[in-house]
Parts: sequence; structure tokens; C-alpha cells
Amino acid sequence: MHLGLDLGTSGVKAVLTGAAGEVLAQATAPLSLSNPHPLWSEQDPRDWWDATVAAIAALRGQRDLSGLRGIGIAGQMHGAVLLDGAEQVLRPAILWNDGRSHAECRALEAAEPRSRAITGNLAMPGFTAPKLLWVRHHEPEIFARTRRVLLPKDWLRLRLTGEAVSEMSDAAGTLWLDVAARRWSPEMLAATGLDLSHMPRLVEGTEVAGRLRADVAAQLGLPAGIPVAGGAGDNAGGAVGIGCVAPGDAFVSLGTSGVVFVSDKGFLPDPERAVHAFCHCLPDTWHRMSVILSAAASLAWLARATATPEAALLAEMEGEGLRAEGRLVFLPYLSGERTPHNDAAATGTFFGLHGSTSRADLTRAVLEGVAFALADGVEALEAAGPRIPSLTAIGGGARSAAWLRILAATLGRPILATAGAEVGPALGAARLARIACGDGTVAETCVKPPVAACHEADPALAASLLNRREAYRRLYPALRDVFADTARMEQPA
Repeated sequence: MHLGLDLGTSGVKAVLTGAAGEVLAQATAPLSLSNPHPLWSEQDPRDWWDATVAAIAALRGQRDLSGLRGIGIAGQMHGAVLLDGAEQVLRPAILWNDGRSHAECRALEAAEPRSRAITGNLAMPGFTAPKLLWVRHHEPEIFARTRRVLLPKDWLRLRLTGEAVSEMSDAAGTLWLDVAARRWSPEMLAATGLDLSHMPRLVEGTEVAGRLRADVAAQLGLPAGIPVAGGAGDNAGGAVGIGCVAPGDAFVSLGTSGVVFVSDKGFLPDPERAVHAFCHCLPDTWHRMSVILSAAASLAWLARATATPEAALLAEMEGEGLRAEGRLVFLPYLSGERTPHNDAAATGTFFGLHGSTSRADLTRAVLEGVAFALADGVEALEAAGPRIPSLTAIGGGARSAAWLRILAATLGRPILATAGAEVGPALGAARLARIACGDGTVAETCVKPPVAACHEADPALAASLLNRREAYRRLYPALRDVFADTARMEQPA
């Protein structure tokens, strides 16, 4: 058996797989976010550990884990965990959807003019390096005490193994990695006031990165000394979970954030379009992504705002039909936006409200707005790469057939639903553990799941979306300056 852990934004998921890679059991423990100021998003790493302990305990209640052979870890990318010389956390972790460091992005690229050439990526507030510049500027006493910077899942690994180790797919999202060479960049670290001593050791996601400490094993009820794999950033982990490993394989993730992911044999950067070009978690493999910051998070927000469960919102909308008339449009920028706008100041917006607008109209607009944003990302990916013929859907939002139909109509290509797609990065982490333990090769382990449904693009539905998508395209340029002015007024003194 192999255990996969996924340290997400809303919870820690644990998945247990069997000798043939089948899912035997899974459990999730919830997490909460802290938003102390506009654009800020933080979590206490100690809460990650408590949730991990709880998720494994729930798993242990379902299955005997004494035969566990290895652990893999996937997790939310870009977060900054700052540690002192005794490996103690100095402040809450600054997360991937935190937008406070937009000024530091400009400062970073000015400090190292070759930044985009080295990293293959545009400096964005969500990435890790600008966060450290923000700490350096605004919390100098914390920065001075910082001796190690870890990504969220790698801090979890430190607790499990005592080893400070990262892997290529997650490290690529820091802006400290020379992505083509798959090594830390001294130049990018220097531009942030750091050096190689602040960084963890690097391995590939399929390698053993440490072994479970005896004291931690006793606490978790797991065998001591079992290998912990390098693992993956959440998107690369999700890719491994659905077998998206060969050049041209692609998926769309409807998780908290929204991602269109394409696996590549080589490094194909396109920073000018805010496309992410990262290492895959498999050796000698890279990938590109377009990323929006609020996908399923947008539907979850609407559920909270209307005090209505998400399932009820979807059922109500489907009851009224998907081919709606009207002008209601939603910009899903609840945490700012990445591809293609790179604008942390952008905010969620409804346009076209009127007296007869119903709750079902709001739900439909949210689903369409996310689909329109993902379509912007597909266009950015295809501008410098081949056409993506179809996409496999993963993440919690993939459970909604209606959402996948809207997405297929918007993108004009099939969206494939697979059995167990909602398991996501945790399954990929378990697969990486299997490979690291020597219990299977990449080819044997990273197989594609069977297709449960194929949602073809519906021409009538696509036609009904055209006017609203055109309005969507026009709204961001019209509101960009308003977003920026509002963000300046909201920043703490």
C-alpha cells in the first residue's frame, strides 16, 4: 500500500492505494484561511500538521496501515514558510492566492533583468520570491531571522522526515529555480536577498526524499523508516493522478483555483502571456499552465453568500436550463487574476444585474465566468503551442456535468470526465510514492483512468454564450484602472 497526502488550501486529503494502484480509502480534514487585510491570504503551518494527523487517523480507522510501504506528498504551490535557525515557524505562511507583493514583482525584475529568461515566467504576486521581498521590506526583523524558506508541502515533509527537501515541479513556482536546468538560481536568490543556504535540497518527484521518523511514525500509527517521495506541486500531482505525463496530454482542473495544464517534452516558456512554464514532477519533463485564482472557489463563495449548498445551487440552475438569455456576466476575480491579466487588484464583479435576476441566474453566471476565464487561458497556451484537442476534467468542480457542458461549449472541444477524477493530487502523490519505493515504473503507474463521459461542444449552447463572452472580454479592460485605484485605497497604512 502507498499513502498520498495533498496539502490543499481548504483541507488535507489522504488517499490509500493498493498493490495495483487502486484507491482503497480516502479521508479529508478541513483547513481555514486567514485574510487579515485585502489581498492577504495566510495559514498557520501548525494547522496543516493537525489536519494531516486527523486525515491519517481517519484513514487508519478505515484500513490497517501496518503494511504501508511509502508516502508521497502533493500540495498547494507558491506558499512561503519562513523558519529560523531552529526550524521554527516565524510567521503565518503567505499563500499562493495572496496578492500583496505586486510592487515587489517589479522590484524583483528590476534587480535581476534576466529574471524571465532564467525562470521562464513573469513575476507575479502569487509566486514565492516576491513574498520574501515583501517580508524584507515590511517585516525586516522577521527577514533577518529567516534561515530557511520552504514550500507548504515541503514543510510537511520536514515534520515527517526531519529533512529539508523540495522537488522540481513545486520549486519551479518560486521564481528561484532555473527551470530549464532544474537547479536553484543563485542570481534569482541574490535578487531577493537570499542564497543557496536558505533553500532545501532538490530531488525529482519520483525519488526518495527522506524516511519517516520513528517518533512521528508512532504518533501517526505508521511503520517507521518508510520512504517519503519527492512528490509534487498540486497541479503536477493531479497530472500524475490522471496519467497526464506524455507530451500533449492535457487537463483542466476545477479546484479552488482553475488550471489548464499541458505536459511538454521540453521547456517552452511564454512569460509575456502570463503562461506558467514549470518542471513536471517526472524527470526530463516540463509542463505549461494557465491559471485562474478562483474556479470552484467562486461557486463556494456564492453558496456562502446565498446560504445555499452548492449542490442545491447547481440543481436549481439546471432546472431552468443552460441555454439562458440575458446579459448577466461574472468576472471570477475573487482573489485577483493570473493568466492572462496578472492583476492582483482585480476583483469579482457581476455585470448586468436587474430586478428579475434570480439565484439560478447568479449560479449560471458564475459557472460561465469561470469557463470564460479558462478559455482566455487556453488561448494563451495555444498562442505559442499546438492546439489542445481535448481536456480531461479533474477537481471538485468536475463532479458537475452541467459545468463541464458549459466548459465544452465555451472552449469548443470535448471535455472528458473520468471515474475518480475528484481524488486529484493525492492520488498522484500515492503514485509517486509507489515509483519511489521501486514498486512500479512511471509507465506502469501513471496510467490514464477510464473515461466515464465525454462532453462534446453543444453548438446551440455555444451560440447562447457568445454575447455574454464578448461582454466578459470587454469588462476587464474597462475596469482595470478602477480595480487598481480601489486596491490602493484598501491597503493598510
